[in-house]
Amino acid sequence: MYEWIKALHVIAVISWMAGMLYLPRLFVYHCEAEPGSKQSETFKVMERRLLKAIINPAMIVTWLAGLWMVWEAGWYKSGWFHAKFVLVLLMSAVHGFFTSRVRDFALDRNTRSQKFYRIINEVPTVLMIAIVILVIVKPF
Repeated sequence: MYEWIKALHVIAVISWMAGMLYLPRLFVYHCEAEPGSKQSETFKVMERRLLKAIINPAMIVTWLAGLWMVWEAGWYKSGWFHAKFVLVLLMSAVHGFFTSRVRDFALDRNTRSQKFYRIINEVPTVLMIAIVILVIVKPF
């Protein structure tokens, strides 16, 4: 059963990260659209659907499968896991931040620049790299 749950976990992580990398790119382009325009309304639909249909479910499955594996394998005793857990909490916080940005765009209340979204787009990438290294290498 462990290998099946691990496969599910990896699939969910890939889906979660795909969305977490794409959503801020949508924000960059959405910044260019005039509030109330057809283009802006299209971005609102894309952002909402990406969040509700892919990112949120993928995060939930990632967490559930990951916690099951941690318990089943006893990884909660390992130092590398503690570091990974903190990084996954940070990734979840970024997810929450992106969710609030989707709400702001939906209400035409975005106050942030394209540059901000270009920079924040790198945060999930850096977290993902660190998480993968911790899981594969298990340095401590």
